[in-house]
Amino acid sequence: MPDFMIYALLGGLGVAAISGPLGCFVVWRRMAYFGDTLAHSALMGIALGLLLDINMNIAITAVCIFIAIALVILLKQRQLASDTLLGILAHSSLSIGLVVVSFIEEVRIDLTGYLFGDLLAISLTDLAWIYGGAVAVGLVLAILWKPLLMMTIHEELAKVEGLPVDWLRLVLMLLFSIVIAVAMKIVGVLLITAMLIIPAATARRVSNTPESMALNASLLGMLSVALGLTLSYFSDTPAGPSVVVSAFTLFILFYLARPQKG
Repeated sequence: MPDFMIYALLGGLGVAAISGPLGCFVVWRRMAYFGDTLAHSALMGIALGLLLDINMNIAITAVCIFIAIALVILLKQRQLASDTLLGILAHSSLSIGLVVVSFIEEVRIDLTGYLFGDLLAISLTDLAWIYGGAVAVGLVLAILWKPLLMMTIHEELAKVEGLPVDWLRLVLMLLFSIVIAVAMKIVGVLLITAMLIIPAATARRVSNTPESMALNASLLGMLSVALGLTLSYFSDTPAGPSVVVSAFTLFILFYLARPQKG
């Protein structure tokens, strides 16, 4: 197997492993639009990285974290509905990124690679970012799993129990920011949310506990990566979208094979 396929497989598996548990929170808390907002803001991070000539991963992570913190602050003020705020930030940050990139004349970049991913171009540096981010996010999730789960089940009850709900919500958004920043190379700005949502939604069908759903979501995501890369290698299809198509195919098969729970 060529080196670039090995790097692609390792990178995809690393992202899928950590996207599973976080994707479960996206499904449970109905935060799909929030994921889209952070993903779209990543393009503004790319523009910032090019403009300031700094590491792209650092720039994307910084912008995603900034947007996440801004969202938490704006949502607390309750002056606009959450979907309105998310829509404003998502489309504005995407547009600002595209406009800024168009003004950087001395740099020519492949926007398609950022929008839809360039899984086959993963380098050793990218792998270091992916697995470093995955370990950091995994440790935080392992430590805060029960408080985050309690907050997700019932926020008011979690407050009564003395949990710092606002801080937990911010931590969860920061974890999303890190995963989106490191996963952008895999499936791109426009498809990152799919890798968070689809394996988790599929796992929900076959899981009886939150922990088993998180584990199954990771395994299904990893299977999607393997199937998508195989499809891309033998059929010369774009790698990132092929991974998402594989995840969607598994979703359809699981929903057809297993009846709805009562």
